[in-house]
Amino acid sequence: MYSIIQQLRDSLQSSILGKPLEINLLLTAMLAKGHVLIEDVPGTGKTQLIKSIARTINGQFRRVQCNPDLLPTDITGMFIFHPKDQEFVFRPGPMMTNVLLVDEINRATTKTQSALLEAMEERHVTIEGETFMLPSPFMLLATQNPIEFEGTYVLPEAQMDRFMMKISLGYPDEMTERIMLARHVEGLPSERVDTITDVTVIEDMQRLVEEVHIDDAILAYIIDITRRTREHDQVLLGASPRASIALMQAAKAFAWLNGRDYVSPDDVKVLVRYVLGHRLVLTIDAKVEGIETADILYDILNQVTVPVRLGM
Repeated sequence: MYSIIQQLRDSLQSSILGKPLEINLLLTAMLAKGHVLIEDVPGTGKTQLIKSIARTINGQFRRVQCNPDLLPTDITGMFIFHPKDQEFVFRPGPMMTNVLLVDEINRATTKTQSALLEAMEERHVTIEGETFMLPSPFMLLATQNPIEFEGTYVLPEAQMDRFMMKISLGYPDEMTERIMLARHVEGLPSERVDTITDVTVIEDMQRLVEEVHIDDAILAYIIDITRRTREHDQVLLGASPRASIALMQAAKAFAWLNGRDYVSPDDVKVLVRYVLGHRLVLTIDAKVEGIETADILYDILNQVTVPVRLGM
């Protein structure tokens, strides 16, 4: 299994250069059965990376380009009347896939955004009172542009809370960008990525992640961190219990990816910024002072006592 993981890393790193941590975070979310919001400026390789993930695991890939005209049924699917059989037939939408890219999610209206909530949490959709299960594994990866506000709809807190992580790719350094230019002469990187494994192996990995040991001291550490976000005087809305669960699941997957069958405090520390950061709503005073969620979480991590003895 670990040899497959390394091959996945190598293959994805050939698609998008210089982003080993972000690739690890995406693999972590996938094995923890989570969803990811990638917030970045256009042209940093978000779509290429997501397409490459689907290709490496030989999974079905669908893309939804969001705009204000997009309807919920355009994503979930709908019943269409079939004249020949004189009955309504369900036509699946792009939601019925293994890897779903929701591009520029904040351009969709709030009604369309809300259509994603059931699928992200319960992994099924309900249409006309009938429930349809999504394929397994299912992972939703959404993108949004943080600097463009015209014609956009801010994601509500309930929607943000459904994303296990929020990451940003950022610009590459000069040398990496030179290599990228040379490689693009040969075609799109995502079209040249090799298929490494298949979705059944990913499901096996997800089951192994569930068996990773997490000590009670680590659970207490996670709870202490999330509770302090709710009590911080510069935080208007702290992390929810769903955030605690997400941090625990992500820590187990991150530990397994690093070759361990137990979670360490360092796993939690690495992931706190990406799992909790987008769930916090700061006070107006904190925003005026230029304080960011990363600063709050750094402050909290310095205050919380790190467990040193774990029962393995």
